Amino acid sequence: MPTARSSRPPLARMLRIHEELRRGRLVNCTGLGRDLEVCRKTIVRDLAFMRDQLDLPVEFDARLQAYRYTHPVNAFPTVQVTEGELMALLVAQRALEQYRGTPFHRQLEIAFGKLTEGLREKISFSPADELRAVSFRNIGLGRTDLAVFNTLSAAVLKRQGVEFAYKKSGQTRADRRRVQPYHLAHRENLWYLIALDEERGALRTFALPRIADARVTGNTFTPPEDFSAEKFFARALGVLGGEGDYRVVVRFTAAVADRVREREWHESQAMRDLPDGRLELSLRLGALAEVSRWILGWGESAEVIAPPELRTQLRATTHALAALYRA
Repeated sequence: MPTARSSRPPLARMLRIHEELRRGRLVNCTGLGRDLEVCRKTIVRDLAFMRDQLDLPVEFDARLQAYRYTHPVNAFPTVQVTEGELMALLVAQRALEQYRGTPFHRQLEIAFGKLTEGLREKISFSPADELRAVSFRNIGLGRTDLAVFNTLSAAVLKRQGVEFAYKKSGQTRADRRRVQPYHLAHRENLWYLIALDEERGALRTFALPRIADARVTGNTFTPPEDFSAEKFFARALGVLGGEGDYRVVVRFTAAVADRVREREWHESQAMRDLPDGRLELSLRLGALAEVSRWILGWGESAEVIAPPELRTQLRATTHALAALYRA
């Protein structure tokens, strides 16, 4: 008699039985039990579970003294979900649309198909009406060359050096860069590469749409043990961090205060309600360029209280805007 330690888990046994039946073989419980190192009664119970609980077309043929499938079966129904879980899966499928045109869309679509394959012919309701109330929309979704993305993602995983042409914003021509790619990040609807620039000897952030002609150099590297993407972006409002330490304080009018409260803008954020309905938001950041543009997006509904250099930057920008739009 085989010991409990040597027997396979029930799912592994049933998958093996399924494969035997799917191939049209006649399953004999005694022989299969011997192969799987379990007793005959265990195989009988597994077959009964497959027939009664998984709705598989298992039938005992008394003439042949063996079990068989009465009709072809392709997929083993290993996924069992509740109606609510199924709805969540269908919402996730709708969410895939926001990745259309990005390198991950096809891979996510395939993965979702595998998850739902076992649910065919087991759905007892139609969620079409419910899903009409669910949609996703990202403005300014970044475009990325699939070949570049695949080269960089493989280099990150294999820790291989990369060389590519990179055109910085505002430049007319691209420069060649040799880097050690540490991490790929999708932030603010755009893919970025965090890498050690070998020529400059420092970490840099590269926007993937500006990268062309990416090639693996063949050199390998080991990232520092203390590197983490979370730490790298800790002082960034979006993508651009910095070595500074700025306490940014912004006051929002009552008209937009609720809109500000509704979102998580940064891990360091702190909010304080003011007596007149206004809201004060405090952030701890390493650079001011991104927060400056973000504040300008709120127009006259946001006023910078600190730091003084941020107020100076915004004053210069608003003067330039006034001159640009002067009639």
